Amino acid sequence: MITVALLGDVMLGRGVNAEIPQHPAEWFWGDTLSILKSTDAVFANLECAITRHLQPWRIPKVFNFRADPAATNILRVANIRFVSLANNHSLDYEYEGLEETLDHLDAAGIIHAGAGRNLTEALTPALVNVAGLKIGVIAATDNEPAFAAGQNHPGTHYLSIVNDPATFERLARDVRDLRRAKARLVILSLHWGPNMVRTPPAHFQAFAHAALDVGIDLIHGHSAHIFQAVECRKGKLICYDSGDFLDDYAVDPRLRNDWSFIFLVDIDPSKGLQRLRLLPVRLYYAQVTLAGGEEFAAICQRMKSLCAEFDTPLIDSAEGLELSLSNRAAQIRSGILR
Repeated sequence: MITVALLGDVMLGRGVNAEIPQHPAEWFWGDTLSILKSTDAVFANLECAITRHLQPWRIPKVFNFRADPAATNILRVANIRFVSLANNHSLDYEYEGLEETLDHLDAAGIIHAGAGRNLTEALTPALVNVAGLKIGVIAATDNEPAFAAGQNHPGTHYLSIVNDPATFERLARDVRDLRRAKARLVILSLHWGPNMVRTPPAHFQAFAHAALDVGIDLIHGHSAHIFQAVECRKGKLICYDSGDFLDDYAVDPRLRNDWSFIFLVDIDPSKGLQRLRLLPVRLYYAQVTLAGGEEFAAICQRMKSLCAEFDTPLIDSAEGLELSLSNRAAQIRSGILR
């Protein structure tokens, strides 16, 4: 069995960046580190530029996030093998900042997708070899259209969340290309939707279902800063939003953007997705830890409540929550579920 950890937004700029000279890279991950290192790979959304370039984006933004090159060590110690750059902060420090980010990630051996030096690079999916299993990742965002890549300038893979045939034809083509490259699993990493929204809107749900229908196996959503429901559909998996994981953000006492999970996906190389395990975490200023006590219970209860709308059969475990995917996939193959 191969295990991949999916994380929400990892923001290493601003206050986190200020802490980098004060602590070893391992400190930022708290007691989640042993779990992350025990997986075969960790995939995350990188919510900042890694650059020495200090000129912010030409159009004023409320927040611009930049981390020094030493931040790549924080990613490496946590076994992060892939990051999505399709988000609303990759160009916070201009084209130069994005290009330097790409260089630092390449030097650290961290695979990336969702942004590039031109449109072709930005649209190109990644292929990640995880313990002999090839995983394809398509990364896109509906945030910050001004950041979209062009034929001759850097930027992100911008994708409107609309249910039109051209969008799904392109996704289907990417899936076919990844399958030809021997990808056993194809992930769609989406930085989509507004902040601080507990439930994905109906057209996001329809988009996710249609994406699975054209060959996507797993949707890894992020952007809301709070976690949303997970859904199992036809033996495939939708994580609508994985929330935050490492940052310096102010905490909303009601929505609790300091609560999230490690999303552990267990994969059988011959049978595909088998199980999702949800391990509750608590975010502090520039550090994350496993949740405990009353917070552990509250985080699990919120996820179960969110998932009730999707008829997602979560069960309690000592670590948090679990969702069996293998049984549903077998039922589909046998004709019990359609």
